[in-house]
Amino acid sequence: MITILGPTASGKTSIAAALASRIGGEIISADSRQVYRRMDIGTGKDLADYEVGGKHIPYHLIDIAEPGYKYNLFEYQRDFHTAYDDITSRGRTPVLCGGTGLYIEAVLNGYALSPVPQNQELRDSLSAKSLDELTAMLKALKEQTGSNMHNRSDVDTVQRAIRAIEIETYNLQHPTPEREMPGISSLVIGVDVDRETRRRRISDRLEARLHEGMIDEVKGLLAEGVSAESLMYYGLEYKFVTEYVTGKTTYNDMLSRLEIAIHQFAKRQMTWFRGMERRGTPIQWISLPPAGEVEFVQFLRDNQLGDLLCDEKS
Repeated sequence: MITILGPTASGKTSIAAALASRIGGEIISADSRQVYRRMDIGTGKDLADYEVGGKHIPYHLIDIAEPGYKYNLFEYQRDFHTAYDDITSRGRTPVLCGGTGLYIEAVLNGYALSPVPQNQELRDSLSAKSLDELTAMLKALKEQTGSNMHNRSDVDTVQRAIRAIEIETYNLQHPTPEREMPGISSLVIGVDVDRETRRRRISDRLEARLHEGMIDEVKGLLAEGVSAESLMYYGLEYKFVTEYVTGKTTYNDMLSRLEIAIHQFAKRQMTWFRGMERRGTPIQWISLPPAGEVEFVQFLRDNQLGDLLCDEKS
């Protein structure tokens, strides 16, 4: 398997699709929000990227859950292995691509996970606490469990923090028994973009998404019955646009805060990827100019990976 990771707006999807086209591969998404149907603009699915030279590149784990549902890491790990086994059984190469470092690290290292049920009593006891109090509780629990399985997006909202505490509490009370969940051998390539370029791309893409109808997308989800609380749970675009649509903030305030939040998110993604390296996952970084595919192909050749570019499989 080949893994291509990088922060938001790094161009990793188009690179992965170009590579998959060359090697007869299929893409497995590693994006925690692109699993949801009808959440297209805000999650940046950019499905046109999966068309390369007039050929459709098959993708997996996109549009597999309904909005409002809280898809979790255990489900992702399960669904990843289903897709991985399907792709490899047909003699094709899986290309894992995304920016959710937690998902990527879990499947590469074979973390032993189990589904965590809701604990309504615990949720009720936490409902009146502030986000700062919940963050402190989560930190203390993680120190007890020795967990590195959550990132800062878990404390973006009170609801997400409560769920993270629920998971850590369950794991503390019910230690996960060792079970077979093999790690996956993979070449891991990181797409690095210099800070100023990344900031410009993020700002340009946010403006484009707003013009493409991101606000109407949120309005449509609310109209079909997805609660504002559920949408805000997904963070970033859905959090801030929902606040605007429901009258809790102005357009200009929404735009300013959202842009800042996306820049901060990209920085956290890079922090996670660097942490993966410290935890033992080697990542070969490439910096891409606008004509990024050319450099990417040269990178493979320079690293004695030119066989990846040989005859395409059908």
